[in-house]
Amino acid sequence: MIRPIAACLATLLSLLLPLAAVAAEPAVTPVEGVHYERVDTPGTFQPVKPGEVEVVEIFAYTCHHCADFAPIIEAWKAKQPKNVRVRYTPAGYDPTDTLSRGFFAAQRLGALPRTHLPTFRALHDERTLPMNPSDDELAAYYAGLGVDARQFRAALDGPDVVRDMQAARAFAMRVGLQGTPTLVVGGKWRVRGDSWESLLRNAAALVAHPPAD
Repeated sequence: MIRPIAACLATLLSLLLPLAAVAAEPAVTPVEGVHYERVDTPGTFQPVKPGEVEVVEIFAYTCHHCADFAPIIEAWKAKQPKNVRVRYTPAGYDPTDTLSRGFFAAQRLGALPRTHLPTFRALHDERTLPMNPSDDELAAYYAGLGVDARQFRAALDGPDVVRDMQAARAFAMRVGLQGTPTLVVGGKWRVRGDSWESLLRNAAALVAHPPAD
């Protein structure tokens, strides 16, 4: 029986190898107008160290596409090398928006791992948060996630969050934001893609093979 089993395994392996080769997609060489668009006024959202590459997702909590994309990019972020700095920012167009301010307040408190994905789920799946919550409603919801309500409210109304919102709005305008979610690599290239997978594949290609200036 050993020889037939070994022969079957060898045959199966010979069949699987071509399938694996087909499944492995060739490396993408970024082409302007196909995989990315250039930002007219380049510049990263936050400072980066030499050798680091910034990948920014501009999102809106109320955007259902962003809600679908959120766990996908979070998983992608966890697989990136240490020199790739994946950052999130709401568009910041409305300086009074509770959800956008709440993002930055949670970030200031180091609470984003507890609040970011649950906020999308609460808005789009569980419907436990209204799409336009008050400051008190968001603070109460985050308290249920273990965020100190007093500290959150202080951060939410603080000057640091005001500056964060101003920076987010300036970045969104500078990169020519047309919709959410949008990925910007290196503060220079707005990523294109017709699926979440192609969007992230093109972002990875821009990180690995940055176009010449």
